[in-house]
Amino acid sequence: MIDLRALREDPERLRASQRARGEDEAVVDTLLDLDERRRSALTGFESLRAEQKSFGKSVSRAQGDERQALLARAKELAQQVKEAEGEADRLAAELDGVLRVVPNIIEDGAPAGGEQDFVTLEHVGEVPSFDFEPKDHLELGEGIGAIDMERGAKVSGARFYYLTGVGARLQLALLNLAMEQAIEAGFVPMYPPVLVKPEAMEGTGFLGAHAAEVYQLPQDDLYLVGTSEVPLAAYHMNEIIDALPRRYVGWSSCFRREAGSYGKDTRGIIRVHQFDKVEMFSYCDPADAHDEHLRLLGWEKEMLAKVELPYRVIDVAAGDLGASAARKFDCEAWVPTQNAYREVTSTSNCTEFQARRLAVRHRDGNGKTQPVATLNGTLATTRWIVAILENHQQADGSVRVPKALQKYLGLEVLEPVTR
Repeated sequence: MIDLRALREDPERLRASQRARGEDEAVVDTLLDLDERRRSALTGFESLRAEQKSFGKSVSRAQGDERQALLARAKELAQQVKEAEGEADRLAAELDGVLRVVPNIIEDGAPAGGEQDFVTLEHVGEVPSFDFEPKDHLELGEGIGAIDMERGAKVSGARFYYLTGVGARLQLALLNLAMEQAIEAGFVPMYPPVLVKPEAMEGTGFLGAHAAEVYQLPQDDLYLVGTSEVPLAAYHMNEIIDALPRRYVGWSSCFRREAGSYGKDTRGIIRVHQFDKVEMFSYCDPADAHDEHLRLLGWEKEMLAKVELPYRVIDVAAGDLGASAARKFDCEAWVPTQNAYREVTSTSNCTEFQARRLAVRHRDGNGKTQPVATLNGTLATTRWIVAILENHQQADGSVRVPKALQKYLGLEVLEPVTR
C-alpha cells in the first residue's frame, strides 16, 4: 500500500512508476483528490463534533423555552455530525479501495517495460556441450524412475505428477541442502501452514491481477498458498517487531492454478499445480532493504553454485514485477533441450508495501512505530529438478549427482532402471 504522506510530497514518483509498469498514471490524481476530500471531510466532522460537545454543556445549563430551543438545535447538530462522520468514512473506504489496487512504487534503477524488457546482469557457469543427443528432463526422469506424469494425470488431472524413487529422494536432498544453507546463514526454519485467511492472501498482494491462479476453499473461507511468502509475511501481522532484521526460511508445498497458462510448458514438471519450495523471508528496516535484497540474491547464487548449474541473473522489468514488488531479480538456469534459460528462483524487495497492508511495524530511533520492509527469495523448488537432470545427464541416460547433494541422496549417479 502506498504511503499517502510520501505521495502528497512527491506525486511524480508514483506517476513515473505507473508509466514504467505500463499502468494508468491518472490514478495518482484520483488518489490525491480522494485524500484531500477525505481529510477535509474528517476536519469538518471533528469540528462539528467539538461544537456538539460544547453545545451539550450549554443545554445542561439552560432552562424553560431556551432549553427546548437548544435541544432542537442539539438534535439538528447530532444529525449533522452523523452525516459528516458517514461522509468521512465513505471517502476513507473509497480511498482505501483505490489504494489496494495500486501496485508498489518501483525502486530506482528497475528497468521499464514488460516481460521481455528485462536486463541481464550476469551469466554464471559454462553451458554444457554434449557429444550425444541430450534428452529432456521428462525422458530422463522416466528413464531413471524419478517422474511419473501418466499416473499423476490419472489420479489428479493435468499438470500433476508423482516424484518416485530417486525423484522423491532428489527433491528431499535438494530442499534439505537449501534449509541447511539458510540455517547456517542465520535464518529461523519454519514449516508454515499452507491454508491462510483472506486477509493474509490479500495483504501480501496475491488477490489482485493474479487472483485467478489462487486455489480457494469457499466453504472454509481459506486459500491455498502459492508460496510460503504468504504465511511468513503474515506471521507478524498486526504486530510491532522489537528487533530487525528478522529472517525466516519456510519449507512448504505450494499450489497454483496456472490460469491462463494452458498450452504453455505442458510437458514435464516445469509448470505444475503443486510443488515444494524453500523460501527465504526477511523483515528489515526500510533503509536497509536494498542491501538486504542483494544479500538474498547472493544466497540464491550460492545455492545454484552448489548444484553446479549454469545460469543468468536478470533484473525484471517493471511491468512484469507483480503488485507487491518494487524490484525483482530472477536467476534462470540453462535448460539444454530448450536451448534457453528458465526461471528457477527469484528474489523480490517489497519495501513497505506488504507491511502497510498487514500492519507489521517496528520502532524507529525516536520510538515511533513505522512499517518494516519485507523481502522474499526462493532458495530451491521442485522445478530445479528439471535443470539438474538435463545439465548433468550422461550418454547412457544416467544423471550425475552434484557433489553437494550426494551426502543427502547417498548416490553419486542416478542410473536408468528396467521397467
